[in-house]
Amino acid sequence: MIDFPDINDFEWDLGNRVKNVFKHRVENNECEECFFNPKRFFFEDKEHSKDKGQRWMWILFSKTINGRALTVIFTTRKDKFRVISARDMSKKERSLYEKRIENSKI
Repeated sequence: MIDFPDINDFEWDLGNRVKNVFKHRVENNECEECFFNPKRFFFEDKEHSKDKGQRWMWILFSKTINGRALTVIFTTRKDKFRVISARDMSKKERSLYEKRIENSKI
């Protein structure tokens, strides 16, 4: 399982911060909550990482404190998470997330 134990801070790009709120109605604090939920899963976004050269992209499936299931696309910069996009999980993503939670020892 992928994890990022040495990262616990965020770097916000103004454009992405605004886009997530207006386009997907996801507040920045909701994104941040997802990273600290013990029932979270990180996946490498291989398709988009290739396009960005050295910039590795990641996908996070998790829930907010209020139970909102989110998909968060992010990269890392030094010791910070940099959120690119955040939105509600699709039905397929939610199903995958629930199966992973059910099969995990969390």
